[in-house]
Amino acid sequence: MRERMRKPDMGGLLALLLLGVFAVCVLSVLLTGADSYRRLTERDREAYGRRTAAQYLTTKVRQGDQWNGVSVEDFGGRDALVFEEEIDGEAYVTRVYYHDGYIREQFSSTDAELAPEDGEKVLEACDLRLSPGPTDHEIITEITDANGETTRLVLALRGGKGARP
Repeated sequence: MRERMRKPDMGGLLALLLLGVFAVCVLSVLLTGADSYRRLTERDREAYGRRTAAQYLTTKVRQGDQWNGVSVEDFGGRDALVFEEEIDGEAYVTRVYYHDGYIREQFSSTDAELAPEDGEKVLEACDLRLSPGPTDHEIITEITDANGETTRLVLALRGGKGARP
């Protein structure tokens, strides 16, 4: 009997090679997608910090914007947005200011003596600077977020008094 010479089965080898190429392509797409996702989430997180602080201050000013209700005053050696209001005949004040790495808010009666560290932490930030605008009806805010990005807002007051003490 004659022994037959067997030729190697190229079909199996080709299938294995195609499977390997497919696996490399899938892995490449996954790694690229994961890197893109990471960059997008970092960008969104940074933008969230900037937008949230700006929207928070804008909303507070809009809520407290009544006749002689908003001003910029010194509080613990730093400027603070001060909102004055009367509830059931009692005078209250809300202060928004920067202290110890956070934008903070403090609500109390006008005669309460509270320190800057007594306020509630609202947002992490590097700095908050407040100053009067070119008119009595504007407040200029500069918010430096936790990433060091500075956002400048000019808030227009409709109710009077404004940033001038």
